[in-house]
Amino acid sequence: MLCNKCKTKVESGEVSTEYIEVAKILLGWENQFQFLQKVRLDNVLEAGGFLVLVVGKGDSAKFNAAPKLTRNLGDQFNKRVLVIESGVKDRQFLEDLFATQHIVTINIIWLPDGSTETRVVLQGRGNRRLSKKRLQALVNVAKTVRNMDLRVEYAY
Repeated sequence: MLCNKCKTKVESGEVSTEYIEVAKILLGWENQFQFLQKVRLDNVLEAGGFLVLVVGKGDSAKFNAAPKLTRNLGDQFNKRVLVIESGVKDRQFLEDLFATQHIVTINIIWLPDGSTETRVVLQGRGNRRLSKKRLQALVNVAKTVRNMDLRVEYAY
């Protein structure tokens, strides 16, 4: 049951139904995970097969310190959970997005039509490379969350 103010936010699209569902679950887990009482949840999106939690600045480290929480949340929604901080610079956003990879360099490419594209070069040695499907999913997350066009390459 939502108050009138919250109902109008959901109906207008300011807050998604996924946000409401995730917020309910996190409120229920506050006793088990004490840090949830001080975490700010800005937005919840579904992009590229991920459930993306956009949290306040500095809060992603708290979620990363409790992998059981994100795993349980992912099991609830049958999706992988990705925690991204809001209000950070592009480099920090990309480091959060490609957390399991080593970023060699990040470049901004200016296209002739005036738009930009961000080129991310990841280290390609070993078997730690992401699959094409996973890379495409992360590119979709960047487009949805930050409206950022990504070109991901591997350095050898």
